[in-house]
Amino acid sequence: MAQLQQVTSQSQFDELLKKAGRCLTVVHFQAPWAPQCAMMNDVMSELSKEHTTSSFVTLEAEEVPEVSEKYEISSVPTILFFKGGEKVDRLDGAHAPELSKKVQRLAVSGGPATGEVAPRRDLNERLKELTSAAPCMLFMKGSPQEPRCGFSRTIVGLLKEHSIQFSSFDILSDDEVRQGLKTYSNWPTYPQLYANGELVGGVDIVKELAESGELQNTCPKSLSLEDRLKAVINRGPVMLFMKGNKQEARCGFSRQILELLNGAGVEYDTFDILSDEEVRQGLKTFSNWPTYPQLYAKGELVGGVDIVRELSESGELEAVLRGDS
Repeated sequence: MAQLQQVTSQSQFDELLKKAGRCLTVVHFQAPWAPQCAMMNDVMSELSKEHTTSSFVTLEAEEVPEVSEKYEISSVPTILFFKGGEKVDRLDGAHAPELSKKVQRLAVSGGPATGEVAPRRDLNERLKELTSAAPCMLFMKGSPQEPRCGFSRTIVGLLKEHSIQFSSFDILSDDEVRQGLKTYSNWPTYPQLYANGELVGGVDIVKELAESGELQNTCPKSLSLEDRLKAVINRGPVMLFMKGNKQEARCGFSRQILELLNGAGVEYDTFDILSDEEVRQGLKTFSNWPTYPQLYAKGELVGGVDIVRELSESGELEAVLRGDS
């Protein structure tokens, strides 16, 4: 289904879970006064187009208190994941990248058999993307709103006390990441804090940095949206902003532009706009280009799929991407 369903009563909620059976149901507990809820609804709407066997539901937390109290909803946005009528995962806060990853993982695992096996991405590649997903990334048990161990609670408190802006990943939600990151970083315990993709350390090191006054210098200061967009656009000589990634395009236009770029024989990097709503919306205004995909060469906008196709057909694409013209 390619739209969000709205639930307004407990009986409707129970009936929906019953009908969904073993298929994934994603329920967004929201409030109309919270702008971050509107953002997460946009992300869910996009995800619903890709995961057509899953159900995506919105529920106003204050209007259906019986359901909210049953699942201990204390803040919005909170998103719960159900299979077979049972809660299998939870996401507190407006974390679009984590929402996309959880849906991707849960929609595939235990879903209806299709005879097809989704290609597995290289774990190290995934870990590199995760550790660099934000200037300051915390891998912890639980979420900043609901830490699920004392060490995670302590490190979140330190980061907040020193006004460090950070994103987080719940290692309890993904055992592959939980085990793989220990080897990747050569650090056997959690939480783990990363700055600009590099390991800072665990709670003891963060405590030492806080006590010495070095924590704010170690963790990068938050960038303005414009500066952040410039940094992402210049992450590589050729950058493609698309739905999905090289391994898995998530819309027809993105798939077409990948084929054109692969045919040009030029190295390029990609950014999944579904993983970051701030970049997705901000880049439209920054580039004055309202749709995706968007292709950049050496920090300058080339265009979308139609322009890239024209350049390919005229034999100019490779020269434009290499900066020869």
